[in-house]
Amino acid sequence: MVDNYKTITKASEGIYKEKGSKFIAYAYPVYSEEEIKEYVKALRDEYYDARHHCFAWQLGTDGLRYRANDDGEPSGTAGKPILGQLKSHELTNILVVVVRYFGGTKLGVPGLIHAYKEATIDAIANATIVEKTVNDFYGVKFDYLAMNHVMKIVKEEGLALTTQQFDLSCYIEFSLRQSEVDKVVNRLSKVESAKCEYIKTQ
Repeated sequence: MVDNYKTITKASEGIYKEKGSKFIAYAYPVYSEEEIKEYVKALRDEYYDARHHCFAWQLGTDGLRYRANDDGEPSGTAGKPILGQLKSHELTNILVVVVRYFGGTKLGVPGLIHAYKEATIDAIANATIVEKTVNDFYGVKFDYLAMNHVMKIVKEEGLALTTQQFDLSCYIEFSLRQSEVDKVVNRLSKVESAKCEYIKTQ
């Protein structure tokens, strides 16, 4: 199971100019298709006078969730070269949108492919790339009397608690790298009164 990946930490920009045409690339870290739609719409609204808003994105670690969009450019000349750079840099959970202002001179298929590729390369070069782990979030309910046992496991496994509530009935939430989940959940489940439940993956 692949539970680590490379992405960018925050939005970045790149630019490429050729024969009067301007290609402005915007890269964003993203985690859902809803986020992607919002970014694309915002750029279409902001650059309403641009000829094309081409993009590509990739989500997840299995290489199966991606899309390339040429937005009116000849097929395969825009979205595909953008996506090609995401794949060659081994980046995921990322969106790159390239806004094109037409300069009056046609670039031809090879010229377009080169321009969209170079604009994307510049945006990636200006980004901070980071390696992250795919984490599962779990909640654990347990009786107050079991607190010492539960917190001992939390300490030994180095769990990052995101929520903690201690009363007669106690509750904690933690995030953990996917490859370590089974071992930790098994340990916690053996504590009397402790009940683990999966919340989400991020």
